Amino acid sequence: MMPLMNTPWFSPKFRSLAIAASVFGLLCTAWSAEKQKKDNIQKPMAGPRATALRVTWLYVAPDQSAQKVDRVQIGREMVVAEKSGTWLRVYANTDIEEVSNDRDTPLVGSDNVPTPISGWMEARGVVIETTADGDQVIMGEAANEEALASDPRGAANAAQSARLLYRRLVEMFPNSTLAAEAAWRAADIEWQIEKSDEATRPSAKEQKAYMREGMDEDAMKKVIKFYPHTKQADMAAYALIDNKLCGEWQGQEKCPEKEAELYEKYATEHPDGPRTPKALYEAVYRNAVLVDMYNADNSDKKADGAKAHAHDLAGRLKDKFPLSDYASRAAALVFKLDQGIPVYGIDRQ
Repeated sequence: MMPLMNTPWFSPKFRSLAIAASVFGLLCTAWSAEKQKKDNIQKPMAGPRATALRVTWLYVAPDQSAQKVDRVQIGREMVVAEKSGTWLRVYANTDIEEVSNDRDTPLVGSDNVPTPISGWMEARGVVIETTADGDQVIMGEAANEEALASDPRGAANAAQSARLLYRRLVEMFPNSTLAAEAAWRAADIEWQIEKSDEATRPSAKEQKAYMREGMDEDAMKKVIKFYPHTKQADMAAYALIDNKLCGEWQGQEKCPEKEAELYEKYATEHPDGPRTPKALYEAVYRNAVLVDMYNADNSDKKADGAKAHAHDLAGRLKDKFPLSDYASRAAALVFKLDQGIPVYGIDRQ
């Protein structure tokens, strides 16, 4: 298993968990030596990582009648300090939102990381890094939460719970065959949440990409870095194109020209990726749009070139991905071009 501090998804909050556990152990040892207590109980310097699959109360003692400390939310980071029957003493993050899109927060370390709290919790619903098939259990529960996120009756924070669980899988089981997929899903959920938020801002309509804040690329780039030559890395690379697109074309030819190049370049660099058919279709669509734009400007030569290129890209799609819906959609686009039917107008973007 990858060393704890070298885990690529090792977060500042979890680092604070490990440090807090270590400091607590050292303080307990020093205090016990000074007082020469006969009932000295050595606390561990650190413990196995864990996470909760359900909202779980922390108590001051291993008893449900004991005073409650706080609640640990689904997917939060924990370190198990000791066990007592069906109870665990843990250092845990509680209900403080765990975000990785704070642009002002360094990747390693932060003065603003909240101090984890300690308490006793029931072991039910807790997955520890030593749990048999723990990676599969976390993956399954994360998928359940992700499904609830798209259900109107699901919990409002289901998407975030899914994201946190996927992250825990990567951190706790870095050598799992599920790690790459979990890393991608965590990054994608974060990306989609930020993308939705980005669309509500006034800057979303800015034509130039640099005029918008865009989505935080860190998690996606980690997928590419730590899981190279995988389908997950291919999908992460495709997502990054979002930050390079125009907000609104505003009828300017340079936008679809640039975007067509981006998508075609992606398809060339990732010829067999799961997003390649879509990238080729997006390139076909933008070339079809350019035909309409060039025709409107009486640039017949450019219009003919864009039309020919759209046919070429549609042909590549048909040859390489004949069963893909995108191949059929591209065929429909070039059919319209051949029929002289506009594909872009005042009601299209």
